Amino acid sequence: MASSSYSADGVVADIERPDGTPRGIAVLAHGAGGNRSAVILRAVAAELVGRGLVVARIDLPYRQRRPKGPPSPSTAEADRDGIRAACAVFGGEADGPLLIGGHSYGGRQASMAVAEDSGMANGLLLTSYPLHPPGKPERARTEHLPSIRVPTVVVHGSTDPFATSAELVDAVALIPAPTRIVEIEKVGHDLKPDRKPTAALTADAVEAMFFGADS
Repeated sequence: MASSSYSADGVVADIERPDGTPRGIAVLAHGAGGNRSAVILRAVAAELVGRGLVVARIDLPYRQRRPKGPPSPSTAEADRDGIRAACAVFGGEADGPLLIGGHSYGGRQASMAVAEDSGMANGLLLTSYPLHPPGKPERARTEHLPSIRVPTVVVHGSTDPFATSAELVDAVALIPAPTRIVEIEKVGHDLKPDRKPTAALTADAVEAMFFGADS
């Protein structure tokens, strides 16, 4: 595996490349309070690189502007532009599928970008999709899901306050494309990748969905 960094054209990323010819690319964005070095992103990236994918872990534009603090709804479109820019930079690194996604807020913005333009990627990988604010199921973030036309893998903690398992199943059913939900038992929104086989199960689901083999 080879690692490098990139900072140009509005894109800031850490890139990991497998040995040999890559099978695909994944562009992954962080959650609202994190950055490209988040534990969940690093753990998932390591597993995906081990399966032959190039992985770019990106800092979204709001994180590039300031090292801490949450994103603002008023700049969400700019964050989606950041994902689009990263796809333009890294999308040619392999002949295989281009997957985009990430953790929580990052995954949600990726899903919204794909809903707006299904041609920008071949699939979605969403960890801890923030279906609604904790305790407010009436504020479900589902409006764009019926516009997603690419295969989607969703990794969910069974005790995540941003969605019950039943709520998530119902929401994912709105996506008119192949979907796969990976539920990690007894973990919350952070998915505990240092204590559970979360990253390996995530990579298994990616393998099955996009490369046609159950590991």
